[in-house]
Order: sequence, then C-alpha cells, then structure tokens
Amino acid sequence: MSLLIATLALGLIFAILALGVYLSFRVYQIPDMTADGSFPLGAAVTARMLKEGSDPITATATGVAAGAAAGVITGIIHTRFKVNPILAGILVMTALYSVNLRVMGASNLPITAHTLFTPFDDAARAVFGSSTTILGRSVPANDIGMLAASAAFVTVLAVALVLFLKTELGAAMRATGDNARMLRALGTSTDRMIVVGLALSNALVALAGSLFAQMQSFADAQMGIGVIVLGLASVILGQTLVGPVRSVSLGVIGAIMGAVLFRLLVAIAIRMGLDANDLKLVTAVVVLAAIVGPGQIKELRTRRARREGRHAAA
Repeated sequence: MSLLIATLALGLIFAILALGVYLSFRVYQIPDMTADGSFPLGAAVTARMLKEGSDPITATATGVAAGAAAGVITGIIHTRFKVNPILAGILVMTALYSVNLRVMGASNLPITAHTLFTPFDDAARAVFGSSTTILGRSVPANDIGMLAASAAFVTVLAVALVLFLKTELGAAMRATGDNARMLRALGTSTDRMIVVGLALSNALVALAGSLFAQMQSFADAQMGIGVIVLGLASVILGQTLVGPVRSVSLGVIGAIMGAVLFRLLVAIAIRMGLDANDLKLVTAVVVLAAIVGPGQIKELRTRRARREGRHAAA
C-alpha cells in the first residue's frame, strides 16, 4: 500500500511534466527537447536556493522562472533564427547541462531544508501520528502528506491551465498550432505566441523538476535524461484513455491520467522483477505501442469488417 501511495504521488508530480509537454506537443506539435534540460534546471535552482537559505516558495518560483527563460531561448532560436524547433531544443538542452552543473556546484546536491511538502508532512503526522492503517496495511504518515501535496499542486495547476487556455491569449496560442497562417492574416504574431507557449511549457516542466527534487530531497544533473519521452508517453497514453480530444479540459485530464497510469505501469513492472537498467527501453516501447497501437487496431477492425462484408455479399 505504501508503494502504491508513493507511486501515485510521484505520478501526480510527473503529471505536471505531462502538462508542460502537452502544451508544446499537442498545442504546437513540437516535441520540445528543452524539457530534458529545464526539468533538472528547476530542480538545481530550487535546491541551490534552499541551500542558501531561501524559503521554499521563493526557491520554487525561481526554478520555474529559470525554466521559462530556457523556453524563451528555445523559442527565439526557432522563430528568430529559423532553426528547426527540435534542433533548437537539443541545443538549449545541451547548454543547460553545463548550466545545471554550475548552479549546483556539483553533479548532485542534497536538500536538507524545509520544502513545499513539509507543511503537508507535518499536517499528516499531526492527524495520523507516525503511520496509519489503510486496507489492513501500515502506511507512513509522510507518504499520505506527500500524496495530498501532489494532488493539491496538480489540481490547482490543471484548473489554472484550463482557464488560461480559454482566455484570449490562450486561444491565440491554440490557434497558432491549429492554423498559423490564418492567425497571421488576422495580424497576430505567431512567433510571439510560440515563444510564450514554449516559455509556459518549460516553466511547468521546471516546476515538475523542482517538486520532484523536493520530494526526493536531492537534485541531480542526470535526472532530466529521457523526461521528454516520459512526458510524451503520458500525453499519448492519456489520449488513448480519453479518446479524441474535443476540449482543452479533456486534453489536460488525459495528460494527468496518462502520467499516473504510466507510473503505475512502471511500478508494477519493477515489482514483477524488471531490471531498472531496462526502464528507458520499456518506456520507449510503451510510447511506440501507444502511438501505433490505436491505428493498428483500427486497421484490423476495418479489414475484418471488409471480410465480413464480402462473405455476406457472397
């Protein structure tokens, strides 16, 4: 039970990452590689500021701002210098590895100060003591506090993102991804919309990195490797769960569901004996299956319907 609660809490944190990837991948159709650098950037900045004595809110906000700045740089390289967006993301991601090492002063930085999770942890301990029993299993109080904090963060962010995407600016961002030519004809700068969108996307990714570091009590320069694939897996799995996305709300809910489901699948695989070294391979296979699976199933159904139609005609 403790493993399940910890997995759910971690899945909700990665749901914030999925929301950031959802913006770049679904709204702009750009698999932004900057995420692999902005995720540890948010963690590195937050960990360094906590070490220097900053309060958790200020440290987290600074980490988010750093991620947004990374997204702005990627957007400018793409729009101003006409560099392919994937290449622009790879360039910024590569540069951020050195930046993260500079920020932390080492490849790994422990977090010993109070974090955003501390008040939830204290509240859980005040209510449940050191542990409680759920469905006959003992669960540490800090796991309950961690899950409550993660759920609160994701709920607030999901509602805020949905409301933002329904504003005039949010609608212009979505229109940029859907029909940039029409938006330019109306006199709106699509380049500006792309920069704003990538900034917001990487701000969310950096926030996920910051919260992940605070949850795990350390920041590491290697912690961002492959997070873009994880985010894509969450978004694609979410679309598979909710079906064709007809509204912003449904897309956001799908991304969150996909992230939680993906972490549950990983936890089950590890519990069944999967070697941790194979985790990235399994992630890539899951993403591939989520991408090609629905199309293959649809094609098989179409072929079956055609065969049944021929047999009926005969």
